[in-house]
Amino acid sequence: MLNKSQNNPRFYKFRKFLSFYKPYRLLFAADVICACITALTALALPLCIRYITSEVLINDIEDPLLLILKALFIMIGIITVQTVCGLFYDYKGHSMGAMMERDMRNELFNHCQKLPVSFFDREKTGALMSRITNDLLNLAETCHHGPEFLFISLASFIGAFIILFRIDARLTLVIFAVLPVFIIYTVFFHEKLRRAYRENREKIGELNASLEDTLSGIRIVKSFTNEGFENKKFHEANQVFCSGRINIYKNEAFYYSVMEFFFVPLVTAVVVVAGGVFISRSYLGAPDLIVFLLYISYLTSPLTRVAQQVGMYQDGIAAFNRFMEILEMKAEEISEPALREIQEARGFIEFDNVSFRYGKELENVLENISFEIKPGESIALIGSSGAGKTTLCSLIPCFYEPCAGRILLDGEDIAKMDLHTLRKNIGIVTQDVYLFNGTVTENISYGKPESAKEEIIKAAKMANAHDFIMALPKGYNTEIGQRGIRLSGGQRQRLSIARAILKDPPVIIFDEATSSIDRKSEKAIHDSIENFMKDRTVIIIAHRLSTIKKAKRILSLSEKSIEEVFSTNASQSDSLPTFLYEEDDAR
Repeated sequence: MLNKSQNNPRFYKFRKFLSFYKPYRLLFAADVICACITALTALALPLCIRYITSEVLINDIEDPLLLILKALFIMIGIITVQTVCGLFYDYKGHSMGAMMERDMRNELFNHCQKLPVSFFDREKTGALMSRITNDLLNLAETCHHGPEFLFISLASFIGAFIILFRIDARLTLVIFAVLPVFIIYTVFFHEKLRRAYRENREKIGELNASLEDTLSGIRIVKSFTNEGFENKKFHEANQVFCSGRINIYKNEAFYYSVMEFFFVPLVTAVVVVAGGVFISRSYLGAPDLIVFLLYISYLTSPLTRVAQQVGMYQDGIAAFNRFMEILEMKAEEISEPALREIQEARGFIEFDNVSFRYGKELENVLENISFEIKPGESIALIGSSGAGKTTLCSLIPCFYEPCAGRILLDGEDIAKMDLHTLRKNIGIVTQDVYLFNGTVTENISYGKPESAKEEIIKAAKMANAHDFIMALPKGYNTEIGQRGIRLSGGQRQRLSIARAILKDPPVIIFDEATSSIDRKSEKAIHDSIENFMKDRTVIIIAHRLSTIKKAKRILSLSEKSIEEVFSTNASQSDSLPTFLYEEDDAR
């Protein structure tokens, strides 16, 4: 249910943007005050010059030196205040922007972790990294500089207008006659720059995605000698990004250059001509015209400054919109008061007419699946590649939601369970092992971070990993590199199994868990984890007969549904699919 502010997306986003200032409201107030003082004190300097030229030098004062020195000390005081305030808002303002960037990045990362697995199936990793890093870096600059420039510009503009109006209202109105042209020109380029910056943000994401994809798969690239192909693909993505940047620079050039080199000199020319006419008719004194010319920069610089910052504002707005696109995506209901928490599951799993598809426009991958697994029972799922075995198991920890039917754990619908406690009761070992950059200990203890060293070693021994770990340069403290790149495939697989064993869940899923291990190691692992599998609900996905021999039942999945169910005795007969025997023979 949306609240009233969310019914208006722009207002909701604006409120969300302001919320990031809340923890730093005192620092923000001090930053803005110092920025305004800097602008206002700058306005006082031409008044000191006017005082010297019109009050001291023109009037016949016998000894003007004392008055001039007095004005000098006042100007030094003004410059000192201006410098101190400038240092404060430059240093503290940037610090505030960095802290806001940190808060936004934390919130975005936390929210990404709550999004369903299906979101990551659709999104490119490089594009997400771009949103979390580059986008927020530019957004932080807008958060810091945006209000500063706004208040400085307003203070300079309003202050200069008041001073000039008090000096000569007619000449001030002549200047303001030119300002509507500024506004029209700014509005015209505002939308062009907004679109250009939005497209540029998307192209940065695409470029990062291409880069991340190639570097992550560099071994595949080299093994197929496809460096040339990847170079071409990256160069094309880079050219698209470059074209987007050139489009931005073209619009910026037409906007900034015309503002700075045409409109500002135009205003100066208008003031000189109008001031000359007024002086010739005794409407204006020469010192006042000098002050007018000095104040023109204070009146026009806010406009040119805003013009120069339009790019930053547009870049920040584009980044914030992309930031909000992720935050507004529906997260998984990890822990809600209405969701039931479970502590220690017995492991009774039921599929009740479950159907699933990956998208509304796609066909069902699974259709009307019904079976049950009793607590402590081991079953094997077999079937040809693409039959939906991994998909079926991914439904149990709620990585995906069924489009029809129910999945029950201990008689309770898992859709109504607290996801944290549900997933704590399920262990998964996949064929595609993912290890984190860190030590062996850190990767095994990921299954149970508070584990003692003895527990970690025990889990490693059960997974037949202890001996190879001790042979590593620093044993359990050895750094294994990103994705465990410094280990062999079999070693990575055994660490993954040790991680699941340490978690000690009542339900465990082995998805081709020993596919990367040689036959001798596989046998050792099977023997060592046999005790671990006792009194647990175990689901084994495999193509090999040797992997599923210990299962009490074997379910054959084919054509979106459970085709056959085999008993343990049947696993030794000729009734099983021949590919199971063929794979074992090949070994």
